Amino acid sequence: MRRCWILLLSCLWLLTGCASLLEREYSTAEPHSSKFWEGESAGTLRAENQQDIVNDLLLLIGQHTETATLRLYNFQDDLTVTGTLEQAAAEVQQETPMGAYAVSYITSSSQAQRGYYEAELQIGYRRTAEQIQAVVNATSTEALYSLLESALENGRSELAVRIGYWGQDDPDKVAAAVAQLREELGLTDTPEWVVNYYPENSSVGLIEFLLDPPAQEEPDAGGTADAPEETPALPEEEPAEPEAGLTP
Repeated sequence: MRRCWILLLSCLWLLTGCASLLEREYSTAEPHSSKFWEGESAGTLRAENQQDIVNDLLLLIGQHTETATLRLYNFQDDLTVTGTLEQAAAEVQQETPMGAYAVSYITSSSQAQRGYYEAELQIGYRRTAEQIQAVVNATSTEALYSLLESALENGRSELAVRIGYWGQDDPDKVAAAVAQLREELGLTDTPEWVVNYYPENSSVGLIEFLLDPPAQEEPDAGGTADAPEETPALPEEEPAEPEAGLTP
């Protein structure tokens, strides 16, 4: 009888132990408003420091937004607001991959309100909304070969890849991937692809490949460029005849 109780208790312990092993926590992600948006106002964001402004600008650039209103809190005076807006805009254009790739200019004007400053932003783009949406994310340059191969198979003329990690030897890896793919596909006699890095410094975060670069102008049959047309010589003027009654 005692053995039966021991056996029963052991079974119960095993069952409760298995139950604890099978327990898992699950979470779901639901769309929510960014903390940078000012309430429910469409196109109005908020910021309390320069990093917030940078984040706001990147959020707008990701949506290819051309104009927006920014409410600035905790800023003391007009000079501080102006300087911070200029520094944030320069940081986005010069130091962030998407800003360097997509933005042509950022302008702003601000006005003091009760309790905050209101800044009007205008962003000019050198990339379309479709080009921004088509940017592919990759953890490292190891994925470039497959991404380029897929882009060619789909008939794409360009490819932009945002890189999560950039190392010192990655420029060589990019060149090696391009050379290997072009050789395997028999494209060595075609025009070289154009490769652009954004930003153009050691902290590269986005690479652009132009797979169908514009053709360069060909010289004429003589092997030289067209010479500028010569200006025709003007006809020499004949001396005027003296008027009657006047001695020359």
